Amino acid sequence: MAVKETITAWVDNMNQNPEWIRDTEVVYQLEIYGEGIHQLRLKRGAAEYRGEEALPSDCTIQLSEKNFIKLAEGRLNPTTAFMTGKLKVKGDLSLALRLSSLLKQFSGTA
Repeated sequence: MAVKETITAWVDNMNQNPEWIRDTEVVYQLEIYGEGIHQLRLKRGAAEYRGEEALPSDCTIQLSEKNFIKLAEGRLNPTTAFMTGKLKVKGDLSLALRLSSLLKQFSGTA
């Protein structure tokens, strides 16, 4: 599954269950090496895919497309990926942890 399709599937799942993101207001930027930049905006119960960099991000996550797919499929633990340098975080690390927790709820992975 491609990066954009994966993120839009997360957005659809989040919008179907807004109670999990009701008190959340954050912009995540996913920088996928060799693939591009994708933004995920969570704002008071609504999730939105924003594509290319459009808003200032609160948390930027950088990783390869291969590792993104592994992460999305649950074959790569985000904490292990961070500790081994396969995933880099710029900005608020606690927001990256929050995203990992949300993705477990919405995709059964990460």
